[in-house]
Amino acid sequence: MFAAGQKEMQQLDQYTIETIGLPGAVLMENAGAKVLEEIMAVAPSKRSKVSILCGGGNNGGDGIVIARKLFDLGIEPSLFLLVKPEKLKGDAKIHFQVYKNRGLPYSEWHEKERELLESTLKESDIIVDALLGTGAKGEIREPFRTVIEMVNQKKKEQTVISVDIPSGVNSDDGKAEGLAIKADKTVTFVYPKKGFFLQEGPLHVGEWKAVDISVPPSIVDELKLQLPRVITDELVKNTLPKRVPNGHKGTFGHVLVIGGSRQYVGAPIFTAKAVLNSGAGLVTLGIPEIIYPMAAAQNPESLFLPLPDKEGHLSEESIHELTSRLGQFDCVAVGPGMSRFAGGEGWLKSLLSALTGQPVVIDADALYFLRNELDVLRHYKGPVVLTPHPGEMATLSKKTVKEIEESRLETALDFAREYKVFLLLKGHRTIIASPSGEVFINPHGHDALGKGGSGDILTGLIASFLAQGAKPENALISASFLHAKGGEEKGKQLSNFGVMPLDIIESMKELLRNYQSDDLR
Repeated sequence: MFAAGQKEMQQLDQYTIETIGLPGAVLMENAGAKVLEEIMAVAPSKRSKVSILCGGGNNGGDGIVIARKLFDLGIEPSLFLLVKPEKLKGDAKIHFQVYKNRGLPYSEWHEKERELLESTLKESDIIVDALLGTGAKGEIREPFRTVIEMVNQKKKEQTVISVDIPSGVNSDDGKAEGLAIKADKTVTFVYPKKGFFLQEGPLHVGEWKAVDISVPPSIVDELKLQLPRVITDELVKNTLPKRVPNGHKGTFGHVLVIGGSRQYVGAPIFTAKAVLNSGAGLVTLGIPEIIYPMAAAQNPESLFLPLPDKEGHLSEESIHELTSRLGQFDCVAVGPGMSRFAGGEGWLKSLLSALTGQPVVIDADALYFLRNELDVLRHYKGPVVLTPHPGEMATLSKKTVKEIEESRLETALDFAREYKVFLLLKGHRTIIASPSGEVFINPHGHDALGKGGSGDILTGLIASFLAQGAKPENALISASFLHAKGGEEKGKQLSNFGVMPLDIIESMKELLRNYQSDDLR
């Protein structure tokens, strides 16, 4: 499934109307019918009170279709137009004329009728937001501002359904400019919008569902559109490493995790546990000798490579201990709990030079050591995966966190292409970019993951799948999805307050069991 912005959706609609020959009024009829299905799925009964709020564009036209179809089902909705009927244009004007010819009732917005609208919304079971569509940008003007504020004051038992996109959310970048509808569900047409996953977008869309309105998906290829893909369960199932029944510990790969320090003993342990619990055959922990006794006591299933240390962290001499061993490993993850130390930049350059071209995952303070040495990435013999959070990405790209957050898709893609790396940009909705220009969006994840150690688990999942032979983009797709979905599922069981890193592993294992069961059916 792709994600699209305003321009791409206009291109898809235009091609469908002008080249294929399906009139826009028919697409609008189809759109209204699909939203109606979702309304009926949540409507308590035919006595349900439904209020429909319409603007003057195509989004409002969809709302008018929905109102007419509700009447046909015996439900009498309250339809409110926030513009004068004569200002309706194009297909919306056509459908309003049909609605009016049927003699169906509606109300026009007037400030003097504010109390009527307010009381109607309060009494509604379902509120349909068809105010502003994908073309809305910038600050919300009156009367839309007032009406959106009314909707957002709804009671818990009311359901708000947005048509295509919550009014006030920018379809390209997710900006809400301080005010937007907070939907319980968004029924979007053809593809989810990029803004669903960026900036404030995820806070407003609620549950979303992309529905077919007769715009053929093949148009994306015909128009050669470069759209990011949204990660789905089916995609994850297809990207997971394949298991062979006669496999053994050597079959499923050996991961080396390099990290840890006196201050951060747990981080590499979390990574190692994630490696083994997601299918890799072996994991070795390359850690400072000073923390070896503590780490070994907590992680008996791992192998260990105690390394020379200095003042509680890896010393520059540790690279010499590693060099002769590196060829044994199918993937190397470096950074979890490493902490920062003098000479770290040179240490990391030496490590990358000594590796034999196996996939390497760089995280945490190892990313900090890269900030002035990015050219080494272009010359590495094999796949490089970077997993920065926005602060680390800002350091790597010499930008501010604000700049990163305002252009997450573009930042990730540009960096991946420039330095020939696979980049996983963490955040409320993780972005994955490849050197070839592919971009993926993870639609899952929330505050249950907001705890120290969560990122170390993700690093271990990625390294594990790489060691098992997954392509880098596939490892990132499946690892990020399982990590985020696992956190969400544990949040439902334990509360978002109480999810710990090892809880994510347990939940991820349950998800993997479901995928394996599907394969055995």
